[in-house]
Amino acid sequence: MAFIEELGLTSDGKREMSVEEFKRWLKRFDSNGDGRIGRSEMKEAVRLSGGFFASWKSKRGVKSADSNHNGLVDDTEFRNLANFADKYLNITITS
Repeated sequence: MAFIEELGLTSDGKREMSVEEFKRWLKRFDSNGDGRIGRSEMKEAVRLSGGFFASWKSKRGVKSADSNHNGLVDDTEFRNLANFADKYLNITITS
């Protein structure tokens, strides 16, 4: 997977990226091009990151980041995904 090869790894084996890099990476899964990430798009990100239980994790991730409760993660909510990325996508978000 090309997107994994271009990312740096920390000493604990996690990929490390800034919030902006994380946004760009996650937006690769924006299948409808609306600039927001929905549950099915998040599911694909989890699945391609090697995660199990992608449906459950994607539902949990969107729900935890979606501060306006519209079912989508938009530009203002990407930072809310830092804990989710660390736990389920093996990505450490730096400031």
